[in-house]
Amino acid sequence: MDTEDRILPLLPETPAARAAVELVRSCESEPVANHSIRSYLFATLLAEHEGLAPGTDFDAELLFHSCVLHDLGASPSAPGRARFEVEGADLAARFLTEHGFGADRTDLVWEAIALHTSDGIAERRGVLAYLTRRGVGMDFGVGSAFLSDAQGEALHGRYPRLDMATVLVDDIVRQAARSPQAGARYTLPGEFLRERGGPGAVTAVELMARASRWGS
Repeated sequence: MDTEDRILPLLPETPAARAAVELVRSCESEPVANHSIRSYLFATLLAEHEGLAPGTDFDAELLFHSCVLHDLGASPSAPGRARFEVEGADLAARFLTEHGFGADRTDLVWEAIALHTSDGIAERRGVLAYLTRRGVGMDFGVGSAFLSDAQGEALHGRYPRLDMATVLVDDIVRQAARSPQAGARYTLPGEFLRERGGPGAVTAVELMARASRWGS
């Protein structure tokens, strides 16, 4: 076991987990796929830090799928008829159903993904939605102060950022431009679409990521 393995959580090795990683690697860019996996690792480290126990306080398998599949709606596989969070939740639910997950567990993942950009709502919809949102946010530096520099270096050494924030916003904007429903006003994708309206425009999220602990 190397140093990284001693300070980072391991990815689950179930057939569904391996298939989920293969799916995001096949339909998302490397920066976005790495972001999705880092979000799971961040969420797991946060749960440990806050004393939340897998199997008691939350379902660790569902947390993996909620985080790793959360940006499927920004990928080319999404139809572009609704906001990316909802389409990502739909695609994740389809994947889980095909891999034998029951409706009760699938619904929890759907909710966590659909709400992962909804500040103040996800946090009140149970531990799974809370950890998913917080894990995603920590990849933008939010709430990551408890992590050691060694953990951050190991995590980013294994899953490099590769200008993730800009690549992800590009993907979300591209999806949002496909229909009025996908880029509706006052939704995150709709606001990204409008922030990117001028030549060379940069979104507030990209600026936040550049100024964060991890960079863009």
